[in-house]
Amino acid sequence: MCRSEWEEAVVAWVLVVVAGLFETAFAVSLKNSEGFSRLWWTLSFVVCAGISFTLLTTALRDLPVGTAYAVWTGIGAAGTAVVGMVLLGDPVGTVRILSILLIVAGVVGLNLAPSSAH
Repeated sequence: MCRSEWEEAVVAWVLVVVAGLFETAFAVSLKNSEGFSRLWWTLSFVVCAGISFTLLTTALRDLPVGTAYAVWTGIGAAGTAVVGMVLLGDPVGTVRILSILLIVAGVVGLNLAPSSAH
């Protein structure tokens, strides 16, 4: 992989990570919108979802879809679970925390696995 391809891949992975964080934000906004009955949380959901999907779509130009999508959903799932436990009063327990760590390990493993860009 030449430097330009490497730089494109790094940028694409950064986009996936940021998209995953926006996925967490849109999931939390969705919860707080209370069935789209609260305007500002509903707008937050729409904006965060739009940003998340746009960033993911842009990253998919340079990354394999299966790996990028799995990383995006993993970040969103783990991030949402952590935010739920820390800020929204979701139950906290050893099994839940270990499960989140397994998601994170899977995301890291997918990034460490060798793959071609296309």
